[in-house]
Amino acid sequence: MRRKRTDSLIQWKKSPSRKPLILQGLRQTGKTWLLLDFGSKQYENTLYINLETDKPAADYLSIPHDPQEALLFLETYADKPLHPSTSLLILDNLQCTPQISTLLAGIALDFPQYHIAAIKKGVYPDPDYTSNDFDILTLYPMDFEEFLWANAEFALAREIRAHFSTFTSMEKSLHAKALHQFHLYQITGGIPLSVLEYKKGKSLLMVPDIQQKILDLYLADITASAPKGTATHSRKSWLSIPSQLGKSSRRFQYTRIAKGATAKTYQESLNWLIHSGLALSCPGYAKTEPEALSGLHLYPVDVGLCTRILKLPSYQLLSGEESPSCTACAETFLAQQFTQNGYNLSYWHSQNQAEVPFLLEKSGEYIAVDYRLSPHQKCRNLMRFNDSIGKNILSSNSNCKSNCGKNHNIKNNSDETNNPQNNNCKKMYLVSSENFKEKEHYRILPFYAAFCL
Repeated sequence: MRRKRTDSLIQWKKSPSRKPLILQGLRQTGKTWLLLDFGSKQYENTLYINLETDKPAADYLSIPHDPQEALLFLETYADKPLHPSTSLLILDNLQCTPQISTLLAGIALDFPQYHIAAIKKGVYPDPDYTSNDFDILTLYPMDFEEFLWANAEFALAREIRAHFSTFTSMEKSLHAKALHQFHLYQITGGIPLSVLEYKKGKSLLMVPDIQQKILDLYLADITASAPKGTATHSRKSWLSIPSQLGKSSRRFQYTRIAKGATAKTYQESLNWLIHSGLALSCPGYAKTEPEALSGLHLYPVDVGLCTRILKLPSYQLLSGEESPSCTACAETFLAQQFTQNGYNLSYWHSQNQAEVPFLLEKSGEYIAVDYRLSPHQKCRNLMRFNDSIGKNILSSNSNCKSNCGKNHNIKNNSDETNNPQNNNCKKMYLVSSENFKEKEHYRILPFYAAFCL
């Protein structure tokens, strides 16, 4: 399956300032497959050592060694030549041998010509592996465009990008096809094994079984890795996230985890879930102090797992049904796509009168995004948001491309340096099952084109 991170790996290989690579990500996102596939296509030799199962190698590397001696050991252990530039050394399950960080940094200093990539489970920052000594990449579940590629819908993916670029309507049959693919993705999610199960026979019947096995592995990881004494609370917190999204208020509430739950009991667990990457965090915007944890919107890391936790029947998503569970899946889908596109998530609200679920920030620029499952749903939140920060400020640049670099001299009276009013090329989108459409103050964006933002 084609993954976008392959392009990042090729850039890493060509970089003259290349450092040892750390490819991190949650379980079952495809880290090992990606590096092995990259090695087979880009190098003459690929040396693979799993530090979880190759105990002699793990024991050796857990003790300090001279870098040259270590390279000699690794070559003989893998029984393949380790040559500069033409060989790739892959060390899997790096977290099993934490002492190895000093050795890898030493090899990079003394022998920078060697290409070394390591795989680490989890996405949380590790003080042993910093950007000073390592190049760090994160692999997420497959996004919707990668899902299309996996199902040989390359032409459809190109059409979606082309119509997003011009913001013109898709041909009716293509629009219907793209919506169908979007509904399929909501069911399978982006975990490669789930996508592969659907791809094999174009059937969804066994996908829930695959997802349940993956879900069980995630829960086992939570039990094994959560801070001491918090495993049960962490599991309950994570499993409660999808159902909380379906409520009238999306804000995560402790009392919905379990009867009598309090911040004192559950806050450490929630912080760890966010820190580990299992939960995507979307705080409230425009607060002088950081949003309290109970004010967060939280999303599971993958929409397919969200569907499975909710036990949502596939036919309800395929039919485009409106329900609290379908709403939770749609919003999780958007949070997943925006996070993978590198946006910082937040939401805007105005004293319970209006709420825009996504205020996306990247490089100091903001995009406001709301959504609706049905074209008949009234959606005034974007206009209330627009009015609250100055009439038509966002729409005044509707013809401007994102990241154009031009200074539009938008002025306001706010002293907040990170206020959306102070940034250029602002846009507002309403994500819907409708076709691409320009409105006076915002654009209607089909769900299937969210990956283009």
